[in-house]
Amino acid sequence: MAKDVLFEIGAEEIPAGAMPGILAQLKTLAENKLAEHHLSYENLRTLGTPRRMTLMIDGVADMSAELSERHKGPSAKIAFDGEGNPTKAAIGFARGKGLDVADLVVEDGYIYAENKTAGVAAMDIFTEILPQLIHDLSFPKSMHWANLDDKFIRPVRWILALLDTAVIPVEFAGVRSSNFSRGHRFLGERGVLVQHPVDYIKNLEDNFVIVDQDVRRDMITKQLKELAASKEATIVWDEDLLEEVLYLVEYPTALCGTFDESYLNLPDAAVITPMKDHQRYFPLVSKDGKLLPMFLTVRNGDAKSLEVVAAGNERVLRARLDDAKFFFNEDRKKSLADRSEGLTKIVFQEGLGNLADKTERLLALGEAFGEACGLGEDAMVELERATVLAKTDLTTGMVTEFTELQGVIGKEYALLDGESAEVADAIFEQYLPRFAGDILPKTPAGKVLSIIDKVDNIVATFSRGLIPTGSQDPFALRRQTIGVLNTLSESALDVSLEPVWRRDLTLLGVADAKHDEIVAQLAHFFLLRLKNIYLDRQIPHDVIELVLSNEDVTVAKADGLATAIMNHRIDENVELVQAFTRMYNLVKEVTYTAVDETLFEDKAENELFQAAINAYEASQTALEAKDYDKVVALPETLVPPINNFFEAVMVMADNESVKANRLQLLRLAYEVMAVIGNVSALK
Repeated sequence: MAKDVLFEIGAEEIPAGAMPGILAQLKTLAENKLAEHHLSYENLRTLGTPRRMTLMIDGVADMSAELSERHKGPSAKIAFDGEGNPTKAAIGFARGKGLDVADLVVEDGYIYAENKTAGVAAMDIFTEILPQLIHDLSFPKSMHWANLDDKFIRPVRWILALLDTAVIPVEFAGVRSSNFSRGHRFLGERGVLVQHPVDYIKNLEDNFVIVDQDVRRDMITKQLKELAASKEATIVWDEDLLEEVLYLVEYPTALCGTFDESYLNLPDAAVITPMKDHQRYFPLVSKDGKLLPMFLTVRNGDAKSLEVVAAGNERVLRARLDDAKFFFNEDRKKSLADRSEGLTKIVFQEGLGNLADKTERLLALGEAFGEACGLGEDAMVELERATVLAKTDLTTGMVTEFTELQGVIGKEYALLDGESAEVADAIFEQYLPRFAGDILPKTPAGKVLSIIDKVDNIVATFSRGLIPTGSQDPFALRRQTIGVLNTLSESALDVSLEPVWRRDLTLLGVADAKHDEIVAQLAHFFLLRLKNIYLDRQIPHDVIELVLSNEDVTVAKADGLATAIMNHRIDENVELVQAFTRMYNLVKEVTYTAVDETLFEDKAENELFQAAINAYEASQTALEAKDYDKVVALPETLVPPINNFFEAVMVMADNESVKANRLQLLRLAYEVMAVIGNVSALK
């Protein structure tokens, strides 16, 4: 008869940001453990609140499946002598499988050993695996408490473990399992009896704990939207903030607070940032998008004395906004342009000068890279001005206090200083994207400034030998590299980064002798990130290897070729791959110089030559026009003349001149594929 399992680990409040990962881990670990033990079940899910992580498994079998393994041994003629007695071969085979010779089975002229493993009771399996689940969970940071050797993300206070009504014995960090959970820290009972897993969710709800995070999320969303509608306002919605609040409360109740309208004279970002990032409040705006002197928040409790809770939140926010107001007023005493001198006091990286030095490098890089990207005269002027002001907001009190506002407050202050909207946008866009899924820079100056700023960070760090290894990436170089690649991809900027790397190494004062080595390291680092981006786009591995096999390929070109290949699927054209692979094997070490038509001895040579010349010229024209679909379609036109050539002539002719000419012809034909990539990647 199927049974239900409930396993709850109760702890001190767990950091909200860690909970989604923990619950995903717990689910995966449990699924793997049950698969290893061949124990079937109907459904498995994980639930969680700030104080608990729960595993619920429905319809668990009483016993694990009985296993049967069959091993083939020597032939019966070898296993038994003429009188039917077992030989040493049969005896040794049986002993190796833990069986008696009499248990061996003869079938189809061979002997077989059948090993059967009896099923194990579900209680015994869970008694073994539940402690393993606790120990196998990994966290960004773990802690010890009391004098215990065990460690966990937070001190464990209780363990609830049930198989139907029976308690599963589990012990961790001096805590033994029982059939008791705990309610809300302040509103519920300290001991909540759970007699059966089916009672768990209801019993906790009666004690002010909504343990199902999906139900809790729906409650929070509904309450917030209804409360905002009652104020004729719209929430500045943030899914990440909702996810964080979700794991800060066990029993959510939304409430509304207010603040003095005078704070609305501050830039919106200076008001919203303290609310969202520091206090976990949801800002409200009017129907026309203007910030309102109100906010929504979610308390961990019921609706009792909400006005007192609101007043407390208002008091805390008022202090944060007073700080913002003070810093804003102090900052406005100097323009961004007047703050450039302050950059000399901010260190960029150890041994690499200060932010004033970085600004000078960015100006030099921007001039060269901006031209390479095709920026017009006006955009180049905007880029230069934005670069001069780019880092000046780091000297302001507002950014010192609210570091999340770098670039954001720079944009606001630039507009207040009378700078153009394009310059202000570029100052903000230099930091984009800031995280996975973030927006990308849109303005021409902003795109270039964003790229060269990140490139300078990456090159400078590589020049110090601080290349990320394993999971260690203290300077977030992987994120910045992905940001550069995504910006290049989204903008379709057909430009190489290598000249920027080399120019930056010179500006950083790195010895010329080290440039090639560092550039090779940078190329490998960027290439790995680009491969991961393409894998995330569901592009097959061999297609990725093909388009990235050209050393001089740009991101824009790789994007275009990969898209075209996925449209034409030349990687799945067996005849094409075979034809060009056959050519590649012959000419991979050959450099094309010229083909001498006077040395042709067969019409197949001339046919291939004419087809190759036409295809090559068309390929180069299409490549220049960025018509990647045509570039990718052209190799297929050469397959018939290639096959005819190989059938009609011997490439390795006795006449060395003829042989060399035929290799030149094949190299010419192969160039139509070579502009796409190395065909060997499609093997």
